Amino acid sequence: MSNTLPVFKSWVPVWLVRITIFLVMLPGLLLFGLSMASAQGAAGYYGFEPADVQYSMIVFYAAVAGFFVLERRFFIFTATKEYFLLSIVIQVVTSFACYHTHNLYLLLIIRFIQGMSNCMSTSICITLIFGNLHNERAREIGYSIFYCLLLCITPVSTLVTAPILDNFDYNVLYKFIIFSYFPGAILLVLVMNNVRLNRKTPLYQLDYSSFIIYSAILCLMGYVLVYGQQYYWWQDRRIILATITVAGLFGIHILRQLHLKRPYLSLEVFKYRNFNLGAGIIVVLYLVRGALGITSIYFATILGMDPIHIGYIMLANIAGIVLSVTISSRLILMKRPMRLIWLYGFLLLLIFHVWMWFLFSTRADPSTFFIPLIIQGLGAGMLMTPIVLFTISSVPAHLGSTASATGVFFRFTGFCSSIALINYFQLEHKTGHINRFQEQLSGLNTAVAERLALYSGNLTAKGMAPDQAAKLSRSLLNRAVENQASLRSMMDYYLIISFIIAIVILIIALFPYLNRTKINMRSNQPSPASY
Repeated sequence: MSNTLPVFKSWVPVWLVRITIFLVMLPGLLLFGLSMASAQGAAGYYGFEPADVQYSMIVFYAAVAGFFVLERRFFIFTATKEYFLLSIVIQVVTSFACYHTHNLYLLLIIRFIQGMSNCMSTSICITLIFGNLHNERAREIGYSIFYCLLLCITPVSTLVTAPILDNFDYNVLYKFIIFSYFPGAILLVLVMNNVRLNRKTPLYQLDYSSFIIYSAILCLMGYVLVYGQQYYWWQDRRIILATITVAGLFGIHILRQLHLKRPYLSLEVFKYRNFNLGAGIIVVLYLVRGALGITSIYFATILGMDPIHIGYIMLANIAGIVLSVTISSRLILMKRPMRLIWLYGFLLLLIFHVWMWFLFSTRADPSTFFIPLIIQGLGAGMLMTPIVLFTISSVPAHLGSTASATGVFFRFTGFCSSIALINYFQLEHKTGHINRFQEQLSGLNTAVAERLALYSGNLTAKGMAPDQAAKLSRSLLNRAVENQASLRSMMDYYLIISFIIAIVILIIALFPYLNRTKINMRSNQPSPASY
């Protein structure tokens, strides 16, 4: 950092610095969660399939993960204030383009550029916030706060965007994002000096080839996992071609990294057993985290709740996350055994999934779900920071940056795998339940006849003609069957996730090497690109 001029002007208090950086970083986090705010709303407005909306989010994530290593060179080359403003301008311009476009391919390109610029702004925010925190306690608390924000971004996105979607078209969300950048940008211009955090290094020998290959691998992996179920996996030529391309590019990428003098992502990190274990646990954590999306789908489709009320209920989940992040950071500072912290977290997640399995019903009081959602937040918050810090600390200091960037790959893989598993249960598994239910819907079934008579009687009592009531009663019965099939598939999904968590708990309990890794936040620092 400059010895002659500080990053921020001398009259600026520390609290204003942190508020400014938070105001710059928050719109970028919301930009990532925008696709999750209302996939159906986005699909309806743009005329896309829901899977296309999901894939636009995957492309954003792939850009963040793929650009992280290359981004550091641009960060060092450019003055801090200019770099900040450049990332903000790119995100504002691309958000304006998203506001106007209706072309899917153009939207995907724009979202990729947004991911790259988001990686830029998040990286510099983390560097500025925690760059002057030199003791381990301060760094641990700082990263706990950051990962807490990441865990909360999905429910916060729902809470913030629901009132907008209730009154405006979907694309107005991008206009909201554009205006939300201005307070942070204005404050940034006022409080920041134009200095460099590092000595300027020329932009030569940039490994663009590795960036392109690695980003293509991530985008194609996401394509296979998002669209696989919709296209019946390898029965479709597109999925076959994408899979073969991923395998080929993976082989090229590995060979390149083994022979490059300065690898884009060093494969040496995989020599360390605890890093591999931590990477595997990260994939499981993101797979389990995705199950919360099933709960949101349940609230919307089965209980018929609007997004605003879903956002209010998710406040319970946010409360659990904040509380458990505080507890987990304290446990780490107290040097408590890592196995114990992980067991606490996964046990809480197991309780949530088993409890929800019993709560799933076509009718329920929303207040019933407050405590389970708090427990889910407690489990997720208890695990996120300790797992990331453990994984990065499992390798020597000179591999910390590579381990951090590689960890983002495993988070990306777990995130996409969660979407693929949910799509399977929402499409294939649900269809199986519907077919089994439909086999029993015949005129000879007494229960079915009684239900149709009940529907028809209620409709005729409200003034509907008998012939119209008979037709509509069959539609109501089909809707009830679909709801029951959805409910059954959700229960099956949570049952499988519960078994996965139970197996992970058993592995953690029997694995003796976890406690041999000491958390090191002085030399090895987690990557900010950690959605």
